[in-house]
Amino acid sequence: MKQPAFFDTNIFVYADDDSDPHRQDSAIELVVRYQEQGLAIISLQVLQEYFAISTRKLGVDPELAQKKVELMTGLRVVRFVEDDIIRAIELHRLHRISFWDAMIVHAAKIGGADVLFSEDLQDGGRLAGIRVVNPFRKSSHTS
Repeated sequence: MKQPAFFDTNIFVYADDDSDPHRQDSAIELVVRYQEQGLAIISLQVLQEYFAISTRKLGVDPELAQKKVELMTGLRVVRFVEDDIIRAIELHRLHRISFWDAMIVHAAKIGGADVLFSEDLQDGGRLAGIRVVNPFRKSSHTS
């Protein structure tokens, strides 16, 4: 059985981006596979970023983007409290990653993910005990 995985925003953005059909197909397949098994985890940050990026950069109609966000809320969604912000700041300081990436890593950790699917962090690296996988790299293993 697969382990729970956290999905960074860029995976959902690529699922909507038809300018790269291979990446789009890979993103859709990955999300569907984990969603069907109840193993896909996201955070409120992912929902917010997805809406902002899909409407601004991809030109997705805001009503359609809202419907997609509503569908995404059916996944396991991590919500933060005040102490989580402090933990993310610590990750930012200790690992020298952006604050927003640190928020994603911390959300993956408290969500119980073993894997973080993202192209924004070092493929194959480990942060806070979470293995980072860029699912669009040829050498990445997504299972």
